[in-house]
Amino acid sequence: MKKVPHLVQYQGSKRNLAPKILNFFPNTFGRLIEPFAGSAAITIACASNKKTEHFILNDLNKPLVDLLKTVIETPEYATKYYKEIWTSQQYDSIEHYYQIREKFNLSKDPICFLYLLARCVKGSVRYNSEGLFNQSPDKRRKGTSPPQMEKNIYNISSLLKGKVEFYSLDYKIICNMALPGDIIYMDPPYQGVCGERDSRYFSGIEHDEFIEELEKLIKRGISFLVSYDGKCGNKIYGNGIPIKTGIKHIELNAGRSSQSTLLGKNETTYESLYVSKDLYQNNNILYKKQEENELFKRVS
Repeated sequence: MKKVPHLVQYQGSKRNLAPKILNFFPNTFGRLIEPFAGSAAITIACASNKKTEHFILNDLNKPLVDLLKTVIETPEYATKYYKEIWTSQQYDSIEHYYQIREKFNLSKDPICFLYLLARCVKGSVRYNSEGLFNQSPDKRRKGTSPPQMEKNIYNISSLLKGKVEFYSLDYKIICNMALPGDIIYMDPPYQGVCGERDSRYFSGIEHDEFIEELEKLIKRGISFLVSYDGKCGNKIYGNGIPIKTGIKHIELNAGRSSQSTLLGKNETTYESLYVSKDLYQNNNILYKKQEENELFKRVS
């Protein structure tokens, strides 16, 4: 798989797992629908590999959707404005960050948001109970440089401009838009960390309700993939999806846990991927021990 561009280092992004996830996609299909778009890593990877020309990006975090739309549809404006913001931080970058954060919380300006994402700690989006962005700056760096950001923006825009519908709606509404021949990829708020309240979003999702929505997709014959729960060492994060028909469960090796490494442990993180039966069967995924010791596990 070719090298795929990305906008920022976004915590929770599936960019590094995208090649493994795309193994379950057919060579061509109708639309890719992401009800929990995040940084749109799977959409960008899918476009880069020319699997489809039609996409729906949705996220309840509307400023994030506005940012994706601005970058994809108006790359010249996005690069110019980002450069202005980034360059003006030179004298007191920490104070500058907080000024931009305040401006964003008042205006929801998408390029102010881009700067915050490029500069904040661990690329981690965090909101307070009032819905205001409250993540702190990474004091060790000043964020992605304008030349690199320009390259990122134009590469993404070249793949997706004119091909995307943008929404900020409840995921159930977006799922209902799907037609046979489309593929839905879902990466909901990470329940292993947040339960039904995720500070990356204005609200989380309810587990049982989510399972019901997946059952509706199966009945309608809609193809889907879901990144949901996971484990690291002996710890299991989140509830699994207990559907026993029409879905396959695969554990993807996400690499060595950085948090465990800091604690002096050598533990591997596995992230669950749930794949609708049609996608699993049609792509003839073979069970074998791969170089990175991935574990593929079948659910009866």
